Amino acid sequence: MDSAQPAPSAQSAHATPPTLLDLSTYLLSRVGKTARGRLAARLARRELRLWDMAVLAALADFGPHAQRELVVRLGVDASDMTKVIDQLAAAGWVERARDPRDRRRVSVSLTPEGRTALTELDAEARAVQDEVLAPLDADERRALHALLLRVHREL
Repeated sequence: MDSAQPAPSAQSAHATPPTLLDLSTYLLSRVGKTARGRLAARLARRELRLWDMAVLAALADFGPHAQRELVVRLGVDASDMTKVIDQLAAAGWVERARDPRDRRRVSVSLTPEGRTALTELDAEARAVQDEVLAPLDADERRALHALLLRVHREL
């Protein structure tokens, strides 16, 4: 008697193992990867990356930063941050200025054009969010957001 398992059907071959579906961390990872990929694709159409949006958001939310403070706040490698700032400055979305009290310090600030760009990028991000969260109603989305925010704050 052959003890080999039958070949999975086409439908079941794409099914996620129930053991993984029982792990919230697995589900968060898969949903996050999908959402990030969709947002990255939208930003790529504008020749931008997620870090570009993150820098604009940090400057909009917290005001001007020393470039090295942005590195720490966003967890980006310093050389990568230089490239991001260079690209954003070339687009006219951020400005760099030397700190008059410490000439070694470079302060980065958001321009009005950068604020406009961030508004557009935020709309793109919210469109992706709406796609990913389409199965949930408004109350469920609010509850999910509150729970995720609570977990995030404890990390």
